[in-house]
Amino acid sequence: MTSRPGEPDPHRATVDVYEARGPEWEELRSPRLDEVAGFTGSLGPDDRPVVDLGCGPGWHLPDLPPGTFAVDAAAAMLALTPKYADDAPRAQADLRELPFRRGGLGAAWANKSYVHLDRRAMPMAWWDLHRSLRVGAPAFIGVFSGDEDHAAWADDDFAGRSFSHWPDDLLGHVVEGAGFEVRDWVRRPESDGVTFHGMTLRRARTLADTVGAGMRLLLVGLNPSVHAADVGVGFARPGNRAWPALLESGLATVDRDPVALLRDGAVGMTDLVKRATARADELDTREFVRGLDRLDALCRWLQPGAVCVLGITGWRAATGDRTARVGTQDRTLGGRPVHVMPNPSGLNAHTSVADLVDHLRTALALGDQT
Repeated sequence: MTSRPGEPDPHRATVDVYEARGPEWEELRSPRLDEVAGFTGSLGPDDRPVVDLGCGPGWHLPDLPPGTFAVDAAAAMLALTPKYADDAPRAQADLRELPFRRGGLGAAWANKSYVHLDRRAMPMAWWDLHRSLRVGAPAFIGVFSGDEDHAAWADDDFAGRSFSHWPDDLLGHVVEGAGFEVRDWVRRPESDGVTFHGMTLRRARTLADTVGAGMRLLLVGLNPSVHAADVGVGFARPGNRAWPALLESGLATVDRDPVALLRDGAVGMTDLVKRATARADELDTREFVRGLDRLDALCRWLQPGAVCVLGITGWRAATGDRTARVGTQDRTLGGRPVHVMPNPSGLNAHTSVADLVDHLRTALALGDQT
């Protein structure tokens, strides 16, 4: 959720349009089925169950595997789906809070549904999609090009709807941060000079970013461990001091819960490199350099108060500065100040929880000063 208490939720306004005018929408619009057949044809027998996210009246359901879940935020749209697939199970749900257990889905189809979310809400919506899909699961997401958050479509005959549009580079960075690998990326004209981006993705065995608008601090790990990727929590091992330090510093109130950390503490989490490994020395320097570019773009977009990198070794590899030391850095990311603290791994015996707490508080204060 990106709307503040007391403010209207722009996504809700769009859903209300579909609730009021669902049958009219079905009558006046027609489906474009260019990509759905190819997506379905690429699915294997183990890519089940499938979900159609933002299914609308159900136009794509006949071309998706039998038994595909129909999910939409508007009950009026779900009421139309039996005309197209009378056996499809239905669920009314917000794209930001999917009603599926972790790893419960085998594939996802989401054509022009995430376009109605504020872009700043998209990382967490895609975090939830990543959570819901099993490792290796395919997904198709269709969005629009541009650079706008929740803008009305010119001359929209269904007034009241809002759309978000993505610059290519930022879209790629956010999709990678959400824990997906791009397998195919189709671009085609939509209307009014807008380009449609159809991305066929694969759910990677990694952590998805927990980031959004209004972050006081963005914590940056070097890369996820395989264990962290599998449990869905960074710094998850009992011997790691990151969460004890976050709790002692007051930044976290719930242990090992990155979503609560973002929601309640306005502290986000990401990684320099998204690829999960058993050991950090499995990474190539080029991965750190590329990851720094992604991080720079993410910070330029979301503008956290400050950035705190957990590990000097990765920072040196990413920046090429072998003389860098822990502490506040001269280099910024996206114009935001950067503090580097020691690696909280239990293997780093030279650093105590108290030391880590001091670094976290210094990084937070750095953001408050700018």
